Amino acid sequence: MPTLRDLISDGKPHVLDGAMGTILYGRGVFLNVCYDELSLRQPDLVRDIHRDYVKAGAEAIETNTFGANPLKLAHHGLAAETGAINRAAAQLARDAAGARAAVLGAIGPLGVRIEPFGELGAEEAETAFGAQVDGLLAGGVDGFIIETFSDVEEVRSAITAIRRRSDLPIIAQMTVGTDGKTYYGTGPATFGPLLEAMGADVVGVNCSVGPHGVLDAVEALMPVVTVPISAQPNAGLPREVGDRKIYMASPEYMATYAKRIVEAGARFIGGCCGTTPEHIKEMVAFVKSVRPRHSAAHVVAPELAKPVPTVPLAERSRFGGKLARGEFIRTVEIVPPKGVDPGPMFDQARALKAGGVDAINVPDGPRAQSRMGALLSGLLIQREVGIEAVVHYACRDRNLLGMLSDLLGAAASGVRNLLIVTGDPPKMGPYPDATAVFDIDSIGLANLVHRLNQGLDPGGNAIGAPSKFVIGVGVNPAAVELDRELRRFAWKVDAGAEFAVTQPVFDLDQLDAFLRRVEAFRIPIIAGIWPLVSLRNAEFLANEVPGVTVPPEVLERMRAASAKGKEAALAEGVAIAQEMLAAVKQRVQGAQVAAPLGRAEVAVRVFTG
Repeated sequence: MPTLRDLISDGKPHVLDGAMGTILYGRGVFLNVCYDELSLRQPDLVRDIHRDYVKAGAEAIETNTFGANPLKLAHHGLAAETGAINRAAAQLARDAAGARAAVLGAIGPLGVRIEPFGELGAEEAETAFGAQVDGLLAGGVDGFIIETFSDVEEVRSAITAIRRRSDLPIIAQMTVGTDGKTYYGTGPATFGPLLEAMGADVVGVNCSVGPHGVLDAVEALMPVVTVPISAQPNAGLPREVGDRKIYMASPEYMATYAKRIVEAGARFIGGCCGTTPEHIKEMVAFVKSVRPRHSAAHVVAPELAKPVPTVPLAERSRFGGKLARGEFIRTVEIVPPKGVDPGPMFDQARALKAGGVDAINVPDGPRAQSRMGALLSGLLIQREVGIEAVVHYACRDRNLLGMLSDLLGAAASGVRNLLIVTGDPPKMGPYPDATAVFDIDSIGLANLVHRLNQGLDPGGNAIGAPSKFVIGVGVNPAAVELDRELRRFAWKVDAGAEFAVTQPVFDLDQLDAFLRRVEAFRIPIIAGIWPLVSLRNAEFLANEVPGVTVPPEVLERMRAASAKGKEAALAEGVAIAQEMLAAVKQRVQGAQVAAPLGRAEVAVRVFTG
């Protein structure tokens, strides 16, 4: 019986199997079913697919465990069955392989981002992978195949989990797009040496693109790694037919490319999405006639991009200079228009500039409202009015690639001050059925911006001159789960945050308690100040705006003032804001005052007293 170690050591090309999900779907399994659980619930179905691949000539077959980690299984209420599912899957594959094929324990991504771009820590990721590895080892695998990963650091957690439990060989495969890079922008010349250094016995690519793109990736890997190379392309790019994705590449086409891929240097060739036993059978016939190109005796890996020193905070913007010098900062928040006319926004900004404000805060779709984009609004204010903007940038509406594109453009256009927020969910706004992205949260985005300030993109590629962003984050002293809020705040600071803006403050005792707990972070805090305009406004903030606490005594003051009329209510709201401003001046490094109902003069009154 061949083992994966045997296949690696003999120097010959070998054929792996193809897709599992494609075949299960083709045999009537609905998409809403947990395919990994089928190893327990419909073992004969899974075993028969393995046997079909062995009959087609596959010399190594993968277990039906691509998504069988506890985080993904939890979506189906199956996290507790992680060990049983992986063990059963390995035993099924072992039974089907007999003495004809090696069995590889298949491990896919966790389905969540890990640090630094997600909340899941590297150790937590390793623990999750470990639960899967334990089950696969119990089922008797010959080795492991880590596949379809975009994040090199997530691969590191998976390899670490395996190595702490076993010395069995590992195939580690990344997935690339049509540009030849991972979703994070990492190319084969970069991730190949990294995977080899982590201890992978074979490195390669799979999924995402068809055989043409995989061939390009193999050619890029060849000069930079010394270990064998693997390749498992999709059966071409899928075509949308109704609500189905149909893979169009024929077995003959795939086999022709398999031969080219092996000639280019790959020693392990198979298939991914859309491939079937028929594809593998044709590959076997073609691959037997070729030998992989031998790699050079001495491989020199390309030098990885290194972070460059960040531009000193005081040199990035006037706002950053005041932060660096410890001066009290006065900013005002004005909401961008709902239409295409920026004129009223400019009028507000001019009034605030004349009133001595240091910068204009521009929120990004607050309460999920559809308004003029914050980045463009901030840029227009800077160019038209000549006052700096602090642009709020929300994670709600953009994926990682969109954020990167926006930020590179913003850096080139002169936007310097960012307040990074996760963003309000669409259900709060007028379009509750709109799709929220939340590809990364504010912690991950702070990490992304910090890397840009070091001259690197998320994939570790140099971007030329570093960006000069001043990195701000939001924090809520009135959070219901304050311990969780403080943990997240600590992570934001660790990610590179250089200042923080609070939600509107109406309770000094609450603020003092918060400031005592964050004192160790040594980061400038800017307090949010909201001039109330009426009792109705106060009640709205108290009851309908998450994260804002309005004490009973403030509500009572606004109730009494509102009974005297609108002007009296506004005067009382401004007086309360002025009292809060005077009180926080000795506690924090700045104040962000809202311009209620777009009335810039009200915000100026708060500052001028």
